[in-house]
Amino acid sequence: MATTEECHSIQLIDGDGLFNDVGTDRLIKEIKLAECGLSYAVVAIMGPQSSGKSTLLNHLFYTNFREMDAFKGRSQTTKGIWMAKCAGIEPCTLVMDLEGTDGRERGEDDTAFEKQSALFALAVSDIVLINMWCHDIGREQAANKPLLKTVFQVMMRLFSPRKTTLMFVIRDKTRTPLENLEPVLREDIQKIWDSVPKPQAHKETPLSEFFNVEVVALSSYEEKEEQFKEQVANLRQRFFHSIAPGGLAGDRRGVVPALGFSFSARQIWKVIKENKDLDLPAHKVMVATVRCEEIANEKYAGFTANESWCLLEEAVQSGPVAGFGKKLNSILYTSLTEYDAEATYFDEGVRSAKRKQLEEKLLQLVQPAHHAMLGHLRSGTLEKFKEAFDKALNGGEGFSVAACNCTDACMALFDEGYADAVVELANWDSSKVRDKLCRDVDAHVASVRAAKLSELTSSYEAKLNEALSGPVEALLDGANNDTWPSIKKLLQLETVSAVSGLSDALSGFDMDEKTKEKMLTSLEDHARGVVEAKAREEAGRALIRMKDRFSTLFSHDSDSMPRVWTGKEDIRAITKTARSASLKLLSVMAAIRLDDNVDNIENTLTSALVDTKNNAAVTDRSITTFDPLASSTWEQVPPAKTLITPVQCKSLWRQFRVETEYTVTQAISAQEANRRNNNWLPPPWAIVALIVLGFNEFMTLLRNPLYLGVIFVGFLIIKALWVQLDISGEFRNGALPGLLSLSTKFLPTVMNLLRKLAEEGQMPATNSSQTNQAVASKSFQNGSSTSNMSSSASSGITASENSTTKGE
Repeated sequence: MATTEECHSIQLIDGDGLFNDVGTDRLIKEIKLAECGLSYAVVAIMGPQSSGKSTLLNHLFYTNFREMDAFKGRSQTTKGIWMAKCAGIEPCTLVMDLEGTDGRERGEDDTAFEKQSALFALAVSDIVLINMWCHDIGREQAANKPLLKTVFQVMMRLFSPRKTTLMFVIRDKTRTPLENLEPVLREDIQKIWDSVPKPQAHKETPLSEFFNVEVVALSSYEEKEEQFKEQVANLRQRFFHSIAPGGLAGDRRGVVPALGFSFSARQIWKVIKENKDLDLPAHKVMVATVRCEEIANEKYAGFTANESWCLLEEAVQSGPVAGFGKKLNSILYTSLTEYDAEATYFDEGVRSAKRKQLEEKLLQLVQPAHHAMLGHLRSGTLEKFKEAFDKALNGGEGFSVAACNCTDACMALFDEGYADAVVELANWDSSKVRDKLCRDVDAHVASVRAAKLSELTSSYEAKLNEALSGPVEALLDGANNDTWPSIKKLLQLETVSAVSGLSDALSGFDMDEKTKEKMLTSLEDHARGVVEAKAREEAGRALIRMKDRFSTLFSHDSDSMPRVWTGKEDIRAITKTARSASLKLLSVMAAIRLDDNVDNIENTLTSALVDTKNNAAVTDRSITTFDPLASSTWEQVPPAKTLITPVQCKSLWRQFRVETEYTVTQAISAQEANRRNNNWLPPPWAIVALIVLGFNEFMTLLRNPLYLGVIFVGFLIIKALWVQLDISGEFRNGALPGLLSLSTKFLPTVMNLLRKLAEEGQMPATNSSQTNQAVASKSFQNGSSTSNMSSSASSGITASENSTTKGE
């Protein structure tokens, strides 16, 4: 505790009941109380001896009252009444520390001073703290009930009414919530007030007219010091500005000015000392109360140290104990019987009250062990239920029948175990534990039920996936007019089969028709969803499917044989047929047609994309004619059933035309090349013209045989070049590739022929026909090699050009 202000304290009234006039006046001067007018408050604390009153005040108001040393034993620390100024609190606040009640130092027959000091505190204080232990709530003496009753009576007879705040401070709060303790205290105070004889003027005056009752709870200072200090710090904030409206001392009726506080206090104490109504309670009751409580405490301590109880408590923490209730009842009855034997000669009322308190304390002590036993019983029973339930299901027993039989056996087992663990003295209700077991069993059944139903549903959904995905993909791949009717028929057959199987499987679950119908409908929806999902997936590959269908129909004849473009095929008709088939596939994939609705998608696509006359008409009237594909929806087709929108169809068709154009161009080029290769003779008119115009030259050759020799030699040379250059092969791929290839091979071939002729002219004449034959053979081989090289070069150029054309 830290404070920046010096703490002043005096003994206001000593242990013999003498008022300290000199010390009081000195304190008032030191703290300048006379200057405060009405802006001050007085706080007092009362309660049992050694209950921590001084400790609470020192932490709450930063005072320095003497505290009990726990290591020296429990004894009277504060004698008489001490008063001090609270440090650091505005307005100026005085606090009085009263001698504890029920102290052994004053003896059994002298408690008048305790009541006088309590009455004095109520008379002069704005706020009275009543310090009490949490475990004393409900007791008669420790809760100061007789004391308060007497104080109320005398206060109303001697003093004019003033409103005082009674703040009950519950110390060493247990687990019991404050909201459960506070009503008990308030009810006790109200009963005391109702039972007090009142003057005629205050017969109907309510308790709230004289007192504001507040209840706060604090943790144990010794066991939870930090939590205690934090709670006290929060409570301290309530004493700031306590005299303000709504504050703890907000009602200022009858407040004595600060200047007259010392005189007023002396007069009040004088009147209290002369009052004869504050007699001690009967000696018999007081002795019985103290002694019976001592006996009860001894028996409680003996029970906690009992070896049988300790072994039983330890055993029940690790698992269930057979005969738990019988063993515990025996130990409890032994302790209570010993109490009855020792307290039999004391006052019957006190003896019975203390026995009841001992019984309650013992039951409170053993209750955690009893709860642990019930917890083991519940968990063990639940595990046995799970094992039995799983065994019944694996044995083929129906789900509902197995659940009902195992549940009944489980609850019977729990009831048998609870009967063995019951505590006869306690009226504890086991229904909560039993209800918890019922909820756990129901939760497990529901969990297994959900898992089984989910497993069933998943298996049938998997079967539908397998039965529908492949066939639907195959049907959409071969799209035609019967595609969607076939898919619809397939969906109906597989759905009926799956629903029938699931319905039979659900018969053992004893479910209501509404839930069963919902599951079957969900399975039907799943089947339809599989088809629709597959259709959407295939619609995403529509362009690939269209190109594959076009390529198949365009490049193969009706017998599925590859086409050879000989020049006789009608490429235009073939192209139109292949494109129409691709458009058919696009129209099939454009929408989901599982219902009986009729649409006009195919006609719309045909008129907009294939019909050249309509296209031309649209081009001529492009300004005034509406494009049927310039839309995001189809007529008579809901958006949810649309797979490819009209705009997307138009885009796909444009991309399809571009990507298939090269195939058509290649076919036309191959057809033209084939025609050129087959037509190597000149036209007939050219032949006739050559005969007519060349008749004179022909006659000249006949008259001069030397010309024929020259022509023959030239023919041989040209034939050799023709063979070496493979001219017919080079022009097979077109004129331009052929010319390019021949331009690169012509000069090397001519040089090779000349080199061979030169080598033959330099050979000796002795080398006869054999050598000539060898040379001719070698020459022929070289010529073949050159021809092969030329062919390879030509093929490379052609391939290069083809790749370039494709790239373009």
